[in-house]
Amino acid sequence: MSYEILSKIHSPADVKALPDDQIPALCEEIREKLIDVVSVNGGHLSSNLGVVELTVLLHRVFDCPEDSIVFDVGHQCYTHKMLTGRYDRIDTIRREGGLSGFPKRKESPCDAFNAGHASTSISAAFGICKAKELSGDNSYTIAVIGDGSLTGGLAYEGLNNAGRYNKNFIVILNDNKMSISKNVGAMARYLSSARMQPWYLRLKSRTERVLSKIPLLGKPIGNTIKRSKSRFKHILYRHTIFDKLGLSYYGPVDGHNIEELTNALNTVKRSKDPALLHVVTTKGKGYKFAEKDAASFHGIGSFNVDTGEPISSKQNFSGVFGEELCRLAKADKRVCAITAAMRTGTGLVDFSKTYKDRFFDVGIAEEHAITFASGMAVGGMLPVFAVYSSFLQRGYDQIIHDAAMQWAHIVIGVDRAGIVGEDGETHQGVFDVAMLNAIPGVSILSPCYYDGLKASLSTALYDIEGVVAVRYPRGSEGYRPDAYTEESVNYDIVGDRSAAILLVTYGRLFSEAAKAAEKLKKDGVNVCILKLCRVKPLDPEAIDFALDFQKICFFEEGMRSGSISETMRRMLSERGYTGSYKSRAVCDKYIHHASISATLSHLGLDADGMCAMVREELS
Repeated sequence: MSYEILSKIHSPADVKALPDDQIPALCEEIREKLIDVVSVNGGHLSSNLGVVELTVLLHRVFDCPEDSIVFDVGHQCYTHKMLTGRYDRIDTIRREGGLSGFPKRKESPCDAFNAGHASTSISAAFGICKAKELSGDNSYTIAVIGDGSLTGGLAYEGLNNAGRYNKNFIVILNDNKMSISKNVGAMARYLSSARMQPWYLRLKSRTERVLSKIPLLGKPIGNTIKRSKSRFKHILYRHTIFDKLGLSYYGPVDGHNIEELTNALNTVKRSKDPALLHVVTTKGKGYKFAEKDAASFHGIGSFNVDTGEPISSKQNFSGVFGEELCRLAKADKRVCAITAAMRTGTGLVDFSKTYKDRFFDVGIAEEHAITFASGMAVGGMLPVFAVYSSFLQRGYDQIIHDAAMQWAHIVIGVDRAGIVGEDGETHQGVFDVAMLNAIPGVSILSPCYYDGLKASLSTALYDIEGVVAVRYPRGSEGYRPDAYTEESVNYDIVGDRSAAILLVTYGRLFSEAAKAAEKLKKDGVNVCILKLCRVKPLDPEAIDFALDFQKICFFEEGMRSGSISETMRRMLSERGYTGSYKSRAVCDKYIHHASISATLSHLGLDADGMCAMVREELS
C-alpha cells in the first residue's frame, strides 16, 4: 500500500490541515500500516486498531503537545506515534534501538507521560493538569483510559480527586468491553447498561438548555425552582457514577463515527467542568481475525496477515502451567485459580472453562487478587494467583501484610519472570526475586524446564507452607543437556565436581550455563554447575557444596541489589569461604526493548558472556 495521506503526516498540524473528506481514508491507511508493522514486529494490535478514529480526532480537536494526552497502559499509542512525527520510524517499533511500544517522554514532547501498566492515566493527567493551573497554563489535559483499566483501584483514586476541579481536564473512556480478556465485575455491567442508552447525550444537552432558561423570581420561588430543576433533571436522565464524582458525563458515542465523535470531543472541550466522554469502540476494528478474537491479537508475535496465524506456535511455560494446574484441580477440589484480567496470557483459558466455580478473574486489581487469595487460603482453599512478574509489583504491600505476616498459604505463579524482550522496561520481570527475597517466610522456586515447573507447582501447593512463588520465563524452554531431567526442586549438580570453578544460576539461565560448560570443555576447561531451583530459602547443603570450589561465578537474571547471589555471598562468608566469588546480574538500571537473546548477550548472561567471565577468572 502506498500510504499517500499517512506518509505526508509529519506533525499534528498536518492532521488538522487535512480536509474532512480525507479523514476516513487516513484511518484506513493507518489500519493497514498497523497490521503490516505488527505482523512483522509483533506487538499490541487489537487495542491499536480500535482507537484509530479516536486518536486522529483527538489530534484534530486538540493541540498536541500544548494539550497533553495521557494514554493509560500506552499499548494503544501506535497511531499517536505515527501522527506525531514518527511515521518514518514506525517500522522500528519494539525493535532494538527503535521506537518503544509504549509512550516515552524521551521520544517526543507529544508523549506526555510514560506508561506500561494499567489504571495510571487519570492520576497522572490530573497531576499534569494541576501543575498547569499552578503555572497559569490553560491548555487541556486528556486522559485516555480503557474500560478494562477502569477495574483497577488506582483509576478510582484518581477519579475521586480529579472531579470538581480543573475545567480543562477531560477523561476519555474508551469502552471496548475488554481489557485483554473480556471484562468482569460490576463496572463492566454498569458500562454495559450505559451503552444501552444512545439517547443520553442528546437528551442531556437539550435538558440543560431548557432548564437554563427558567428564570428565578425571588428567593422563595427561586429555591423551589432550583429544587424542581434538580428533580426534573433526575427524572429525565439519571446521574452516572461519574457525575457523582464531579465529572460531567457525556456519551456514549460511537468511536468509529467521525462526525459524531468530532462533535462530542468539541462538546467536552467547551465544558466548564471536568468532563468524561464515554466512547464505544470495537477492539480489533478493521481486521477480521482481530475482531473475532481480540484477546489473541491483544499482544501477539509475528503472524501471517492473510490467515491470522502466528508464525510460531510452540508450547510455552504459560500453557504448561495452565495444563498442570488443571490436572491438580481435577484431583483436589480445594485448588482455585485467580487472574487479574490475564486469563489468556497466563494460560488459564482451559481452567476457566473446566472449573468455572473455582476460577476468579478479578480485573486489573493485583492488590485485591493477593488479599482475596489470602482470604481464600484462610478459609481452607488452595488459591493460585497467576500474574506477570512486572504486574506482581503492584501487590507488594498485600504480599507482606495480608499474606506473609499471617502465614496464609497462597501460591503465586510468577509468569514472564526475567527478561521479556520487546515489551521493554515496563514489562521486564527482573524485580520479583529481589522484592520477594526481602519478605520473611516467603519461598521462591525457579525451575528451568517444563518438568521442573510441574514439580515446583505441586511442591508449592502441598509441601511448603506460607507464601510460595513459582517463577518461570516467557516463551518456550531452552537448551537441555543430554539425559538431564529437573529432578530436584532444591538444587542439582551438573558437570565436573572436581573442577576449580563453580557456575551457579537458576531458572532459564541454566540452559545458558550448560551451553557455556560445553564450550569451555572443548577448550580444555572443566566447570561444575550448581543449578538452584528453590532460591529462597537456599538449601544449606548447596552452600556447603560450594565451599569446596576455589572460584564461584553466579549468574542471575534479575536485579543485583537484594539478589540471591548476594544472599549466597553472605552465607558463604558466614561459613568462612575464602575463595573468589563473582556475580553478574542487572546493575541499577532499567532494561530497554530488544529481543531476549540480544538482551541476555548485552548483560553478559548468555553462554558467551559466561565463558568470557570464566576465562577472565582463569587468567
